[in-house]
Amino acid sequence: MNPRLLLLIPLILLHGTASASTADAEKRLQTAVNEVLAVADASSNSSAMVESLNPVLQRHLSFDAMTRRAVGPGWRQFTEDQQKKAIGLFTTLIIRTYSSKFTPGEHPVIKFSSALAPAPGRVEVPTTLLYQGSHYSVTYRLEEAENWRVTDVVIEGVSLVANYRSQFDAEFKKGGANAVVGALSQSVDHPK
Repeated sequence: MNPRLLLLIPLILLHGTASASTADAEKRLQTAVNEVLAVADASSNSSAMVESLNPVLQRHLSFDAMTRRAVGPGWRQFTEDQQKKAIGLFTTLIIRTYSSKFTPGEHPVIKFSSALAPAPGRVEVPTTLLYQGSHYSVTYRLEEAENWRVTDVVIEGVSLVANYRSQFDAEFKKGGANAVVGALSQSVDHPK
């Protein structure tokens, strides 16, 4: 056998694995989006939508990873109880915020582009969204754990996680983990 061919075999196999991974991630994201749209279509009002979207988003988003990254380096200074509380509050905040972007009965048109794999176990899926006459560029970042799950959403170039990190970093500098948990509680208790 040609020695050059032997050198190429691992690269060919690696490419095949990466392609399969990106295809799996794309399929998982499309399933998640279709489930969200089905819930939005079936909801009679916004509060019903929030309640119905909760289990769907819990299945498809990694709220643990999102919260940890949104808090940033200070996360290591949280106690286990503070971490659990922060994850629960951040989950509620994200689900409520995400749900408020939809109007029951109105269906956005979403076009998926080919996924990119910036690193092993990580995939970015760019999409374009047409909703209520406006176009949006939305990239979903997914990571493979037991299954592909969304760990960040980038809307018009702005990362959801990075946006929250700047807010939480300021709170953490003021008063540590308690200040972050307090700010999250405030946001959940008194939505804007």
